[in-house]
Amino acid sequence: MTHFDSQNLLIFGGVLFAIGLIGFLTRRSMILMFLSLETMLSGVSLNLIVFSRIHQNYQGQVLAIMVLTIAACEAAIALAFVVSLYRRKPTLDVLAWDELSETIMPKMPDALSEMSEPHEQFPTLTPAGLDPLSHPMPPSLDAAMNQQNSTTPANATEVVQRA
Repeated sequence: MTHFDSQNLLIFGGVLFAIGLIGFLTRRSMILMFLSLETMLSGVSLNLIVFSRIHQNYQGQVLAIMVLTIAACEAAIALAFVVSLYRRKPTLDVLAWDELSETIMPKMPDALSEMSEPHEQFPTLTPAGLDPLSHPMPPSLDAAMNQQNSTTPANATEVVQRA
């Protein structure tokens, strides 16, 4: 392989990565986003193989095989994810799935903010899912839970007495 060939292949790998990056950032369909991600991984793998060939060792080629294996696993998981989301809502537009984002973190109460020093900020995690105080249980689900609890025995002695 000549220097000119390897340079062209490295440029081609960079172009593949750039096309994949632009496609990932501009597309709204989940399937096209995952395809763009696979294009980016192909560009990286091509560059790994070319650098391995230039330096006359097989480490880059082995790493490229591992990248391709991980890409295949990622594609299978992404396909399962897309099918699962499509069953819940028949669209694959990323903007339609905005409700999957985290809820907004409420402000700390005054008593807690007075306890901590002003220069010391502790990291906080955003809550996952819905806040139970702002989104209470729907009445239909609450009635179903009460009905289920009334049909089950309250303690183990009632189960033993019935048997």
